[in-house]
Amino acid sequence: QVQLVESGGGLVQAGGSLRLSCAASGRTFSSYRVGWFRQAPGKEREFVASIIWSAGRTYYEDSVKGRFTISGDNAKNTVYLQMNRLKVEDTAVYYCAAQMWTSSGYDYWGQGTQVTVSS
Repeated sequence: QVQLVESGGGLVQAGGSLRLSCAASGRTFSSYRVGWFRQAPGKEREFVASIIWSAGRTYYEDSVKGRFTISGDNAKNTVYLQMNRLKVEDTAVYYCAAQMWTSSGYDYWGQGTQVTVSS
């Protein structure tokens, strides 16, 4: 089992920055990929960014490329999402998720943290 807890959300003006954290506990050694997703009211949850834990390889949704950076700290079992030049359309609940080596998809999800970008 893996437990994920997001933090760092809040209210920020457009153009500002936030850093989200995803703290993992449990069987973290079995994690293959950790991803960030977001969901706005009335919309489907969408992919934002992910990292292949062992290799440090990262992937981004096109709309956040150049603005968001995903990174990990193995010693702290924590994944970060640095969000710069935030836009109103970035407003959503942000979730982190973990995919196990033996899985074809994401297996564990955090509770989410609210990010609100105002104009």
